[in-house]
Order: sequence, then C-alpha cells, then structure tokens
Amino acid sequence: MCRIFVSADPASYESRTRSVRLHGVVTSVRLENLHWAVLEEIAARDGLSVAQLIETLYDELVAERGAVGNFASFLRVCALRYENLIAQGLIPRDASVPIRSLDAERVLGAQPRPVAAWRGQRSLS
Repeated sequence: MCRIFVSADPASYESRTRSVRLHGVVTSVRLENLHWAVLEEIAARDGLSVAQLIETLYDELVAERGAVGNFASFLRVCALRYENLIAQGLIPRDASVPIRSLDAERVLGAQPRPVAAWRGQRSLS
C-alpha cells in the first residue's frame, strides 16, 4: 500500500514560497508544489492567475467566516477538496468547465456527510 504514496516525485512535496498581494498588501504563502499545481488548475478553469484566485478565496473566506486563521492550511484544503469533488464526480474533470459555472448548492448538497475524524471525534493511533 505505502509504495503508492512513497513513490511520489519528491519535487511534488517540496515547499515553495510565493509572494501574493492581497488588496495591496504583500504577503507570503508557503505550500508544497503539488498544492500550487492544483491551485493553478483551479485558477485556469476560471481564467484567473493564482494570485487572483488566492485573493478571491481570501475575500470569500472573510465574508463567510469573518476572519482568516491559517490561510496556507485553508489553501491546502481547497486543493484537496477540489480533487476530492472531482473524484466524487461533483465537479467535472473537464478543465474547460469553469468552476464559477457550477451550481454550488448542487455540488455541496450532493456531498456525503463529514467523517467523524474531521470533527476531531476520533483519533488515529
């Protein structure tokens, strides 16, 4: 089982820091190369740069939650969630279909309920 995971290209899990401008303020975001690649794909689907995508996600997170905690972790989860939604068939694999064209309520309504471990109710030992 582990060979599937340990055979990953080491370059995919090397971290890279990018400077991004959020409303005129320059900040740095450090993510693994694989996460950057997924964010690039998401951005390209809607004709955005990665910086524009990050600013949009930041703004929508602030509007929804009122604050931003660990933004780098949020971006990692966005990348993983995108891949998971594609695997579930809730987002088309066809990268020519813009994310903004999807019905968010339909996508979110079709998702299975969260696993208890996501809510901290179960520990891995």
